[in-house]
Amino acid sequence: MFCSQCAAACLDEKDLEHLKKCIQLNLECTIICDAAVKVMSIDGQLSKELCKICADICERCADECEKHADMGMEHCRECAEACRACAKTCKEMSAA
Repeated sequence: MFCSQCAAACLDEKDLEHLKKCIQLNLECTIICDAAVKVMSIDGQLSKELCKICADICERCADECEKHADMGMEHCRECAEACRACAKTCKEMSAA
């Protein structure tokens, strides 16, 4: 949820050029996390592998969002925090 909100908020910023990577990662993260939740909800055979991928995209998204949070973009700070928490949980789930 935070990633899609962050992408939408980024689109409202003045200089979109420097936010392209952030928006792309926000969208990828949203899609991958959604897929992970759906696969885990049916106890899918590839749940652990998908959790690993989810953790990876969450970390990448957090890294990018933190760059923009340092420039005062609150929506990116919130997204980075949510992504770090998600990555931690996904790593734990993939190791279980």
